[in-house]
Amino acid sequence: MKAVLLRQLGGPEQLSIEDIALPKPGPGQVRIRLHASALNRRDVWITLGQYPGIRLPCSMGSDGAGVVDQLGPGAPANLLGQEAVIYPAYDWGSNPRFPSPAFRVLGMPDPGTFAEYLCVPSSHVFAKPAHLNWEQAAAIPLAGLTSWRALMTQAVTQPGETVLVTGIGGGVATFALKWATALGAQVFVTSGDEAKLEQAQQMGAAGGVNYRADDWDKQLAKLTGGVDVVIDGTGGPSFKGCFSVLKPAGRLVVYGATAGNPPGLDMVRLFFRQAHIIGSTMGSPDEFAQMLRFINKHRIKPAIDQVFPLDQATAAHQRLLTAAQLGKIVLRSA
Repeated sequence: MKAVLLRQLGGPEQLSIEDIALPKPGPGQVRIRLHASALNRRDVWITLGQYPGIRLPCSMGSDGAGVVDQLGPGAPANLLGQEAVIYPAYDWGSNPRFPSPAFRVLGMPDPGTFAEYLCVPSSHVFAKPAHLNWEQAAAIPLAGLTSWRALMTQAVTQPGETVLVTGIGGGVATFALKWATALGAQVFVTSGDEAKLEQAQQMGAAGGVNYRADDWDKQLAKLTGGVDVVIDGTGGPSFKGCFSVLKPAGRLVVYGATAGNPPGLDMVRLFFRQAHIIGSTMGSPDEFAQMLRFINKHRIKPAIDQVFPLDQATAAHQRLLTAAQLGKIVLRSA
């Protein structure tokens, strides 16, 4: 079968498409014939050597959707032929509040989804939402789950609340916009790209501001009147501005820090306003199931930026590296 491999660091240019042995499912596993997979920022960071615990060579990719074509010993017989979307991690553990020490994301060091076939535990197989095509289904797992846990589990967002999603364009941010609008929240966004702000409003955002403006936080405060929830994957200098627009008892959930650690947190505002700053990453299989039920109930379709064939994985990673996308970048393998 064909798979995307990384044998040395140095960026997306180091990726290669190779023929490797067709995997066979072990006890309790199934094999999935992948129709599509999707990129995450993690994948680019691995090629650049900017991710912990890198082991080479590796096949990457955490997001995937396809059909179960072979069962390992002990795997449920009813899964054969199942159209599936894959839970994108291993070993969350028994505590719903945080993952176990063995928790890891699918793809590096374990085999990933940038391939034609993949074997996973049968418990990782979830029914593909029937209203989605393969590319849309493959776009969901990692980014969808990360934003679901941040918005729904950690922030406990309620219908009618006001939500700020920073850095609209990436997969997690666009999913957070999708979940929050379907929930019945009023959503505002930030971006450094005016075109992305306009696209976000077409997707349901109530408004947005350009964080490149010197007074963006004041603009945001005037526009929103304050927000109940912030979903932020940026950190850095803009974190203080995000925190400043929180209403009393507001929740600021952090799932990333692409701009580094934030300076100048206003501690007085933190305690007088009874604010909450919450860290969040990924999510459990139970949360994955909750998310898929929500997708089915509200007929949600992920935002797709661009679809590439599997043999153009380098070009797909290069597009992600530019941060020009709005929505998910997808690889089609069949």
